Amino acid sequence: MEKFEVIDHTADVGIIAYGRSLEELFGNAAAGMMHFLIDNATVRRTERRTRVVEGGDLEGLLINWLNDLLVVLNADGFVPAEFEIRDLNDTRLTAQLSGEPVDPTRHAFRLDVKAATYHALEIGKNEYWHARIILDV
Repeated sequence: MEKFEVIDHTADVGIIAYGRSLEELFGNAAAGMMHFLIDNATVRRTERRTRVVEGGDLEGLLINWLNDLLVVLNADGFVPAEFEIRDLNDTRLTAQLSGEPVDPTRHAFRLDVKAATYHALEIGKNEYWHARIILDV
């Protein structure tokens, strides 16, 4: 099973993330979004940070989680590279991020992802969990 796949979208970018569990789905969605921002191979895992995110429902939680990661990157100057979801229910998650502070000499940023959006958002489960997410660039 792949972690995520990139999908075409007219004006923005998108992914379909996959997971055997909701925790894995949320972690893979984060990895998929970060794929558009930076080459994960350039990020050292020298620091760990805990994040707690809430949402009104599962869809809102996924969007808030991804947008919180953009705050961590853009406001806090921390590049997350690994995402371990430690606790998750329909309205709250606790995650451990591994990464490092932004280093302009090593981190070449790709696209400027502004936000994860509700546009065409879809979360479901067949054999595995999947989520379709469009990102505003």
